[in-house]
Amino acid sequence: MVKQNSIVTKKEFLTFLENFRQNLHDHPEEWENRDLSSFLKAMQAWVEDMEGYYKNMNQDIPTHISWDIFTDFLQAAKIYE
Repeated sequence: MVKQNSIVTKKEFLTFLENFRQNLHDHPEEWENRDLSSFLKAMQAWVEDMEGYYKNMNQDIPTHISWDIFTDFLQAAKIYE
């Protein structure tokens, strides 16, 4: 996993999401988890093991994560048109 530049603003995050979605469309062969169910399962597994990722990459483990915003994003995407 290649770390992208730090995303600080809403505009930067929206650009990231657009590029991320476009990458799935343009390069599906690069995606292990192409359907929503497997994508969410992989996300859950990665979050469970994320401390190991940061240790292996010699990076500080994030300590100030606003988990509520992630649940807002996911819940909203379930119903938003």
